[in-house]
Amino acid sequence: MQPQLKSKVRCTDREIGEVTKVVVDPLSHEISHIVVSMNGSGERQVAMASVRHVTEGTVELGTASTDVLSLPPFKRDDYVTTHEVEIAHLEEKVHVTPGEVLVPFPELEKNVKRRTFFMNFTHAIGFLIGLPIAFPILRYLMKPMYVPFDNSWLKIGNVGKIKQNDIGVQFKYKRKVKEAYMPEAEIEKNVWILKATPAVLEQVYQGKDMEFRNASGLPVWTNKKDIPYVAFSGKCPHLGCGYKWRQHKVLGQVFLCPCHLSIYDAAGKVLDGPAPRPLDSLPIKVSAGGDVEIIDMEFKAGTKAQIRII
Repeated sequence: MQPQLKSKVRCTDREIGEVTKVVVDPLSHEISHIVVSMNGSGERQVAMASVRHVTEGTVELGTASTDVLSLPPFKRDDYVTTHEVEIAHLEEKVHVTPGEVLVPFPELEKNVKRRTFFMNFTHAIGFLIGLPIAFPILRYLMKPMYVPFDNSWLKIGNVGKIKQNDIGVQFKYKRKVKEAYMPEAEIEKNVWILKATPAVLEQVYQGKDMEFRNASGLPVWTNKKDIPYVAFSGKCPHLGCGYKWRQHKVLGQVFLCPCHLSIYDAAGKVLDGPAPRPLDSLPIKVSAGGDVEIIDMEFKAGTKAQIRII
């Protein structure tokens, strides 16, 4: 049995506190340490080698309380949470929820300012010297970045695929793209569509239609608040990962991003995790025969504001 958060921690002579965090080895995926809140005396990091026995709700150490108190205070800045880094298949080995699961902050990252100061300074000087020569080339290469957004409609399927209300259904489609001066390529994309009940529609639209505008501020399309079909971009607003519709043991059915565990409800609202904004809604229209069309839009990840990039 693994140490659980909030478990009482007992030494050979007395109880000293409770588990507040666990530290995971990013390579072996095993719990290497527990962090113990010492009943008002700060936190101490205790190696799993010192753990003698684990039961439901209790962790027994093979050392005396004075030995734990003599350990240096826990340094939180030396670690990052598993919300901030992605460790594939970690959930298959570690079963501590909810709370903080930590991994050591990479040593190279901690020393990056000292290591790279002079290297970056040298690069900056070289950049300034070469800028007059490079500017015409850069202007030519960056020209495709200022091409107007494509606001054409794409047919992606039929709503007959949706069998229940307020359930996320993934629609996959292919689209031809051309980036800068690279050859045109066909890529696979996806959106999530649900047939929303009035309660979910109210959360999405908050009583008013949703208007989409182009870079010049001119209207492109308006999603009407009384149309039940809602489309969400297939990319998580945190870092652009693909997310899924999943059954959560506490929250019920939700959209879950496996990269950093952002969780959204059926209306796209953030319920948990590091996502800075709700899921991005897309322009959608549904024909009388149930054919679904969208305008393919993408928005900058990691920002609170919704900034269109495609």
